[in-house]
Amino acid sequence: MQENGSLIKMEQLIKAKEFLNSKGIANAVTGIVLGTGLHQLLNYVDVKQTISYADIPGFPIVTVEFHKGNLIYGTIGGKNVLIMQGRFHAYEGYTMQQIVFPIRVMRLLGIPKLFLSNAAGGINLNFKKGDYYLLPVLKDIDEEKDLVHLQKQVYE
Repeated sequence: MQENGSLIKMEQLIKAKEFLNSKGIANAVTGIVLGTGLHQLLNYVDVKQTISYADIPGFPIVTVEFHKGNLIYGTIGGKNVLIMQGRFHAYEGYTMQQIVFPIRVMRLLGIPKLFLSNAAGGINLNFKKGDYYLLPVLKDIDEEKDLVHLQKQVYE
């Protein structure tokens, strides 16, 4: 994986995982990536720990307005969750490898489920901020060129 021209090595992922373990992050059953309009989910979280992305080894820094740049560990309905409060985008200049770095760390933490959210469909005038829309499942997209090609198809 590339990070600023160099490879992202497993050691970098492990370093981030170990840092989070040292902060008490363990046994989360679901990872959640908050997108536009879903920040209110945090009203239902019993927050145990908030860590700035800037403090986590290897994590990119958010540059998009309203993306707070925090990793939140807490519980929802008695279940441990790890929530990304802000995410990363290719249009910010990040590589796909940098964008998925936090997701790979979640997997190393043993998190078996991932809930992704974003502002998909946000240009449809019938949708309001925070509306839900289930996207078709994307399968067999594991290379950066496929993701970039898909992104171009969506926006052209």
